Amino acid sequence: MCGICGILHTSPIAHQVDEALLIAMSTTMTHRGPDDSGTFVNPSRRLGFGFRRLSIIDLSPAGNQPMSTPDGSVTIVFNGEIYNHLRLRQALEAKGYRYRSRSDTETILYAYLEYGLEFVHKLLGMFAIALWDERKQRLVLARDRIGIKPLYYTLRDGRLVFGSEIKALLEHPVVSRELDEEAMSHYLTFLIPPAPMTMFRNILKLEPGHMIVVGPDGTPVKTQYWDPAESSGQPSITLDGDPVASSPFAAHESLHDEKASAAMIQTLLKQSVKDRMMSDVPFGVFLSGGIDSSTNVALMAELMDRPVDTFSVGFRDLERYNELGYARRIAKDFRTNHHEIIIDDKDAFEFLPKLVYHQDEPLADPVCIPLYFVSKLARDNGTIVIQVGEGSDEQFAGYAWMKRELRFYKSLWKGYRVLPRAVRSLLCGIADPLLQKRYSYLVLDYLRKATLDQELFWGGAINFTPRHKERLLQSAGADSHVLARSWHQRLLKSDPSADYLKRMIYVEFKNRLPELLLMRVDKISMATSVESRVPFLDHRLVEYSMQIPSRWKIRNGQTKAILKDAVQGIIPDEIIHRKKQGFAAPMNEWLRVQWAPYVEHTLLDSTLVRRGVLRQDEVRRLLALHRSGQRDQGQNLWNLLNLVLWHNFWIERKPI
Repeated sequence: MCGICGILHTSPIAHQVDEALLIAMSTTMTHRGPDDSGTFVNPSRRLGFGFRRLSIIDLSPAGNQPMSTPDGSVTIVFNGEIYNHLRLRQALEAKGYRYRSRSDTETILYAYLEYGLEFVHKLLGMFAIALWDERKQRLVLARDRIGIKPLYYTLRDGRLVFGSEIKALLEHPVVSRELDEEAMSHYLTFLIPPAPMTMFRNILKLEPGHMIVVGPDGTPVKTQYWDPAESSGQPSITLDGDPVASSPFAAHESLHDEKASAAMIQTLLKQSVKDRMMSDVPFGVFLSGGIDSSTNVALMAELMDRPVDTFSVGFRDLERYNELGYARRIAKDFRTNHHEIIIDDKDAFEFLPKLVYHQDEPLADPVCIPLYFVSKLARDNGTIVIQVGEGSDEQFAGYAWMKRELRFYKSLWKGYRVLPRAVRSLLCGIADPLLQKRYSYLVLDYLRKATLDQELFWGGAINFTPRHKERLLQSAGADSHVLARSWHQRLLKSDPSADYLKRMIYVEFKNRLPELLLMRVDKISMATSVESRVPFLDHRLVEYSMQIPSRWKIRNGQTKAILKDAVQGIIPDEIIHRKKQGFAAPMNEWLRVQWAPYVEHTLLDSTLVRRGVLRQDEVRRLLALHRSGQRDQGQNLWNLLNLVLWHNFWIERKPI
């Protein structure tokens, strides 16, 4: 795990890369790579790379980056891990390639030499890659299939500037700090600006499964090389020599038998956990006591001759948010080396400045706070690599709201849309002021979408709805439905028969999972110099799970049914069948009581409110409703607080 950055001069005007600038850019990401650093500038000084290293594989200097082929024709900087690099190495050595290190980085170099731009299809892992081909005068940027690792870039004044974090780009003098109001509007709805947008105008993030190639003429060409909607027809990487994973999953016999499918999921999970134990430094598991983290512990314990290191976080005096009892049960059953940390509102409040700094752009998910403290706990105990459970609920339908959305779609949605459009418009017009008065904006949004024939499902964490944004924003907000519609249409183009649950899962993979959930894991764990790995998002497992019939995922009202079958006997039944709680933070309570004066002052005194970008009367109304307990507005206020703190620090450059 590392931090990468770079500059490419794309215009014919003679510019030269400044090595001191590369060092300044990479130094902003020292937390991503405290162990080593490096730079590379090509002979014409058209291209330069900067690098910070967190040593995980081959801890020797031979594993440092930037790394070049022996003849210097290709150079790489790379953030992530390639779990099948040893198997690829065997194949490449058989073709005559000679290694100078034990690192996975060198395998990427030779895979590119051997397979050209198809090299990404050979890689199993998480990655953000920058490759410079001196002979072809070609820059290649690639982000992994699921979007576990970030990669940001901007094109300004004949330069392409890129990096693992936005703060590295901001070191370049041509990169300005400007709010993108369209991205802000989408952020208010989705809790994060959807890719390729960021909150900074003209700074973009590369989408998951995408690649940018810049040739000698300096023109960037972006292509998509992988998509969960189309993955079923692609050959997958061999599963530890088992040919089952080298055939298209759509034709696999287990998809016709529920028990066989559960067995296949178990096989894929075991291999995924095993692959992610590849490390030359200590590794462990974030343990909540739910199905996903408990399965990670159980499968890892099978493969180890020492106790698994496990780490949990809880909240002082707020027991209903804690899952520590279940985590302790798993720790006891599997004899782990267990560690816990308990935090309160004071700990969280003191962390706010670091949160704003490390997020780069606001991620309106309160889980970022406990995630930081459990990551720091791991690092303080000498654990550098952690396995986490993200991605399981998205692909196996583990959320209660998925059942709710399906129920609305199958009953209320279809029934209401039978009515003539004029009748629907009349009913919506009557209900609109009543629902707004009650602040029932989500209910109103379902009604509005059905009236306008829009897609029902926009994502699993919708915050400010279009009608609410009309009340909050001074100017018209961006139409977030355009994005939701594009995600639905993208899947239906590839799979016209996709049922509604599959459409929901696909939408999660296009936005909330990569840009919110995975970015909170990447940014916050890396703030403590800890690498997080995601076994449930092995692309082989994702390719398979996308083909599983929806009726096996939600069965008789039970969410995650097929996964529960798959882990039967691996973890205790008490854990499998307990009510899902979810990893959360007590933001509602903190914003209503301990943080209330600070939040009120910060929001109302902000430039965004004083200049009318956010309407003061609506912000005051949200504060009053929440503080009085009339209506829970905790998520709305946390969304706005993240936005204002980000704007204060990154745009106005005010201390927090």
